Order: sequence, then C-alpha cells, then structure tokens
Amino acid sequence: MRIAIALVLAFTATPALAGPVTLKGQPVDDDGRVTLGEIFDGAGTAANVVVGTRAGPSIVFEAGQLQGQALRAGLQWSNPQGLSRVVVRQGSASPAVLTPASTATAASGASATAGRPGATVDVLTYARNLNTGDVIQPEDVIWTSLQAHMAPAGGPQDADRVIGLSAKRPLRAGAPVATRDLASPQVIARNDMVEVTYDVGGVKLTVTGRATRNAAVGEPVSVLNTTSNRTIDAVATGPGQAVVGPAAQAARANPQQFAAR
Repeated sequence: MRIAIALVLAFTATPALAGPVTLKGQPVDDDGRVTLGEIFDGAGTAANVVVGTRAGPSIVFEAGQLQGQALRAGLQWSNPQGLSRVVVRQGSASPAVLTPASTATAASGASATAGRPGATVDVLTYARNLNTGDVIQPEDVIWTSLQAHMAPAGGPQDADRVIGLSAKRPLRAGAPVATRDLASPQVIARNDMVEVTYDVGGVKLTVTGRATRNAAVGEPVSVLNTTSNRTIDAVATGPGQAVVGPAAQAARANPQQFAAR
C-alpha cells in the first residue's frame, strides 16, 4: 500500500520548477542572452532558460509574450501591475519596466526624441532568422531599443499586426520589422482544387475548379471550371476556398476576418 501511494505522489507531484514568480524591479543582463532568472525572482531551475537576445543597450518584451515564454518553462507570472511591456537593460541601468502609462508616453514621445543625438526608440525586431514563406509566430518578434536613426519610418507599433503574416524574403534576426517585407500567407497554390461559393439572399451555389495562380486570403484568384472550361474570377478566403459576388468584395476589404476563421 505504501508503495502504491508513493508512486501516485511521484506522478502527481509538481515539477521541480519555481511555479509563481515575481518580476524584478530592474531586470538587467550582462552578456546579451536574456534569461528568465534575469527577469523574474524565484525562477528556480528555469533560471537559465534564454528568452531573448539583446543586441543593443536594451531589449523590450511584450508582456503577454513574456508571460507565455515563462509558462512554457513552468513558471507562472500573473502580471499584477497590468504591464504591457517589460524592458531588460544592460548592466545596472534604470528604470527597467514600462507600465501602461509610460508605454503611452514613450510612444507619443518617439518623434520628439528621434532628432536628438543618441536618442533611442523601442522597435519591433525579429527574434530569429526567417526564411521566405515562414509565418510569423508570437515568439518570432521582440521589442528592442535601437538608435532612433536606425528605426524604420512607419514601423508596426503592435506585434499583433504582424503575427500570422509570412515573410516575402529571408529576414535577419535583430532587423527591424517592416510591413513591406511581410504578406498574408498563401492559402491557395496554382493547380489546387478550389471550392468557389456564391452566397447572397439565402441562395448558395458552389462549384469546384482548379486554381490558375497562387493566392493569399483576400487576393483575387482565377479558378478554371473543369466541367465547363470557363474561368471564374474569385477571391481566396482560405485553403481551397474562394468566394464570388458580394462576399468577394468583403474578403478583399477585410481579409483578416477570413484569416481568423
């Protein structure tokens, strides 16, 4: 009986990780490899897990992204202050944490500081090298402080705007994210069989044909009806799916509503 109880306890025991952790008041690192132990107090055996690479004087993490990285390592950070970003700086610099209010101030003051020599701004950068066609995941982008003159004009201010897009060309880790380098991922390839739907006023018709070109969600795609040998001009809405009629206009105007399905 004692052996059975011991086995049950062994299999149900919590892993030897720190569990709940607390964000340090001024997270810093010295070697450019930012670990959970440098960000959180009580990281335990997950302290050496690397969550980012600092290329400049500081690196900025989205709070939600950092929360997910900690959770995957077995740590629980509840973010009781409701922070939107966390900054890890080199050495003993201060202050280190951006609260929601200071984040707004930093964003609004970016243009004012850009002209000052040595001024830095927080820029969304790639956390790893990406190949053409790779789809951006939450862990693929990270906030980094760069010299203002190196920051691209009109760079995305929200990581959610680029997550789910695909790389048009190879992208280098540490490079600033630019929307011109990203596109909606391809969902239809040339010669794919595609179901085209016409749906209006309660009348729904579908026909299946062969795509004559590649297309991402919201992009036009010509589909050859192999029965009638006629070409249908449609708009891609998903893998093997396209629409015509009023729905096509909606898909081109707001492709995100279809990509999220």
